[in-house]
Amino acid sequence: MKLTSTVKRIILAGSIILTATINACAGSPAQAGTSGVAPYNTQEITPDGTYMYARRDTCDLFMDVYNPAPGTDTICGGQKKPTIIFAFGGSFARGSRDAESYRPWFRAMADRGFRIVSIDYRLGLKGYDKVGVGQVNELDHAIHIAVEDMISATVYIIDNAETMGIDPSGIVISGSSAGAITALQTEYEACNRTRWASPLPEGFRYAGVISFAGAILSRGGKLKYASEPAPTLLMHGTKDNVVPYSQIKIFNLGFFGSDKIAERFRKFGYVYNIFRHKDHNHEISGAMYQTIDEQVMFLETDVIRKSRCCIDAVIENPAIPFPED
Repeated sequence: MKLTSTVKRIILAGSIILTATINACAGSPAQAGTSGVAPYNTQEITPDGTYMYARRDTCDLFMDVYNPAPGTDTICGGQKKPTIIFAFGGSFARGSRDAESYRPWFRAMADRGFRIVSIDYRLGLKGYDKVGVGQVNELDHAIHIAVEDMISATVYIIDNAETMGIDPSGIVISGSSAGAITALQTEYEACNRTRWASPLPEGFRYAGVISFAGAILSRGGKLKYASEPAPTLLMHGTKDNVVPYSQIKIFNLGFFGSDKIAERFRKFGYVYNIFRHKDHNHEISGAMYQTIDEQVMFLETDVIRKSRCCIDAVIENPAIPFPED
């Protein structure tokens, strides 16, 4: 991929806010946005290990670990590349940690020297046909039990870091759709040291957050962080009608999407990258493979090198098709 036109560039206090249009290089749609790498056979990757990380009343929870591919460079800027915990999508009602659609991304990240840990979490809305304003308590419950599970997975990794070859200071949380909500909400609870985050060790900080079409639920009005959040990468379609790109707000109850999260980060000087996929709906939640370049740039620049580089970009990427009517 390449930047073909830069609309606006502002440099403030060492941060770069960039609004741009990104067009893919010539080639098939599957190749665009992945540095010319051809699509992977989804059967070419299997977990290097599967671990039960928690036992709940209703189920046991497992994680699949995909280690960096043999021979890949796992060091960047003199530091080990981070481990990325991933939570699948599915409206908190369905989905699985090993869905075939995620495997090309697992493979691509492993081939770039990153470790992926794909986790189970409890599906708090299983059996619901739809969730609206009238079911906010059910949504709240579903989000927070998923957060509880993501934090349990984090604690398991920290406790077994030496055996697993993981640096606990380099843990990034990520997710797609409901999983992205889980990742963003987990960091929100951790920064505010709520009871949901209490199992985390004192002083622990996530190294970064990657959200593919996520949002944060707040019952206390505008988003407020008691401590600075980790560098955060936000991917979202500007016309998403499943997870709000902007916000849904009724009095102090708010469901804040990527646009509003970026607005708060910008106001308080927090580190963020947001890629606003023009006119796209919720398909951005599954565009992990097509946006590898943006992810690696964020991880290497803001997570590993801690450059505090902020990017705000409007994207038109032919690699990501629009859904058929």
